[in-house]
Amino acid sequence: MELAAAASEPARGERPVRDAPPEARIWYATLLTRVRGLRPAERLLTGEETAAHGPHRPETQAARLLCEAEIHLAGGRLTEATTAAEAGLRLASQAGNRGLPPRGHVVMAVCSVRSLDLTTGLLYANRLRDAALLGQENLMPGQCVWAAAQALEARDGMESVAHLLKGILHDDVLTRDLLVSQPAAASWLVRAGQRLGDADLAERAVRTMSRLALMNRSFRSVQAAAEHAAGLYARDADALEAASERHLDPWARASALEDASRVRSARVPERDQAVDLLRRAADAYLGAGASRDLARVQSRLRELDDHGGRPARSRTRVSRLTDTEFAVAELVSQGLTNGRVGSQLYISPHTVAFHLKKIFRKLDVTSRVELARSWNRILVEERDDRPAEPESEPQFLVGPSMVRQAG
Repeated sequence: MELAAAASEPARGERPVRDAPPEARIWYATLLTRVRGLRPAERLLTGEETAAHGPHRPETQAARLLCEAEIHLAGGRLTEATTAAEAGLRLASQAGNRGLPPRGHVVMAVCSVRSLDLTTGLLYANRLRDAALLGQENLMPGQCVWAAAQALEARDGMESVAHLLKGILHDDVLTRDLLVSQPAAASWLVRAGQRLGDADLAERAVRTMSRLALMNRSFRSVQAAAEHAAGLYARDADALEAASERHLDPWARASALEDASRVRSARVPERDQAVDLLRRAADAYLGAGASRDLARVQSRLRELDDHGGRPARSRTRVSRLTDTEFAVAELVSQGLTNGRVGSQLYISPHTVAFHLKKIFRKLDVTSRVELARSWNRILVEERDDRPAEPESEPQFLVGPSMVRQAG
């Protein structure tokens, strides 16, 4: 971080920041994005300072687009992230650059899995897995393996990626690269260890994340990730709720709420709290466009709450849907068959077809194709109708002096 800051913000007496090389500012913006300093990162990429440089080389344009894609993904804007990543990958390919594509592939894999486009997710997962295992990517191998593991786990189950997860945590370079730059990774690894019955895997993730948090006290995202992993490992619902408040990443925040709900739901007196937490998680996943996670939470809500428990929705067409209809519409809009939708929601294909008829009527659409084409637009209209929550600045400074203090 210190080197990147120094390169993009020269010392006093040297040329001003607007004259710093664009590659240095993009590099610094990328590092800031990894620790969820999103607004400072965006300021480095936009405004008069960037425009003053004029046209850039294709590699520079590609790097900037891929940095924008990471910013959008970290902010929970999956559609924008995918658009920027695809444009950046095209430019990198045209320029013959082999170092940049893995960054775009990570974004595409994660976005696709979260939005339930598993076909695309697996396409990029295979590219990432091959590049990482063959040593073709040396800048962010941990993130490559993690993104690939998520897509493969979505298709084949957690057991299918156990060897990849153990490979990450037994390699210090992979672990540091991943856990510092992806706030949701530590808790995901703990959760994986618990599901696999591998206490060593879960404990290693917690221990390593805690050590990184001690070394990076100035970065709120790192502290939140450590609290989340430790709370999940200890099954401490209060700690998980506290971690959700500290997370800057909206998807990680939703994940912490879901984990807290799971812990509380195991205690009968806390069932109402568990339902409330799960509703908040569902609303957060909805805001982040995470269809796969939303479908899972909706299914869990039906188990916990006899009255459903949909996330708060405004008076739009979507608000006419029941919770089951909402989940079916989400999955069908991603191209899943009735059989696949049924397996996700634990209902029969016949029941899926029954709900689809009601969905078509309520949303004024006539086919699955029309539903898929209009679903994202309908959700965007709904989000625009809801009052926006105030954004908070990350609780750290981004200048070189603060980075030196952290070291």
